[in-house]
Amino acid sequence: MTLIEAVQGDITRQRVDAIVNAANSSLLGGGGVDGAIHRAGGPEILAECRRLRETTLRDGLPTGDAVATTAGRLDARHVIHTVGPVYSRSEDRSGLLASAYRRSLEVAEEVQARSIAFPAVSAGVYGWPADDAARVAVDTVRSSVGRGSGIEIVRFVLFSADMLARFERALAD
Repeated sequence: MTLIEAVQGDITRQRVDAIVNAANSSLLGGGGVDGAIHRAGGPEILAECRRLRETTLRDGLPTGDAVATTAGRLDARHVIHTVGPVYSRSEDRSGLLASAYRRSLEVAEEVQARSIAFPAVSAGVYGWPADDAARVAVDTVRSSVGRGSGIEIVRFVLFSADMLARFERALAD
């Protein structure tokens, strides 16, 4: 059985097999969680992202997809980069947000990760409403890890007490 939990903290300090990066499609770093992971992990992560862009991901990583790289200096073996959608009031993009979580878990299985830490994908500068972001994240993880999954721990690592409370509510539902 998989333990699904939420904590307040710094995702770059998590001791897990895989840390999920809320990346942009370029994979070349950015702000928020993306910038923090690149800074804490060191140049090895960016170097591997550049190799991916020069080879298999010439057009960047599509929204809703995920890919693994080294974790560099982080206390993890892998960083799983995923691109969440920008929130839109006029278009339902929740399927893409769910896909970002689902594909991250699939990639975690591929690299044989037993523990994974997620940020609140798309809930920062991409503008996704926090309560809905938490619901989509929790529902997708619950439906994706089950019997036969090698993943033992899924941890949502939230920067603020407010976001933690939202994820705790989604977990309690």
